[in-house]
Amino acid sequence: MNPLQGKYVWTATVGEKGQIVIPKQAREIFSIKPGDTLLLLGDENRGIAIPPKRAFTHLYSIAFQEKEGDHP
Repeated sequence: MNPLQGKYVWTATVGEKGQIVIPKQAREIFSIKPGDTLLLLGDENRGIAIPPKRAFTHLYSIAFQEKEGDHP
């Protein structure tokens, strides 16, 4: 039983070229496919986060939403 359902922890090793392999379970859960572009968010105090693409869909729609009167 996972006490924190939906929460996961994985490790990845950085290779000589600075590449990491995302664990298979993580790729499956977040639908990460070869050729996908990932956004890495970094904070010197909190670390690095790699959010799933769908986390930004709502943000994009708000940021680029056209409102009445926006057109010249």
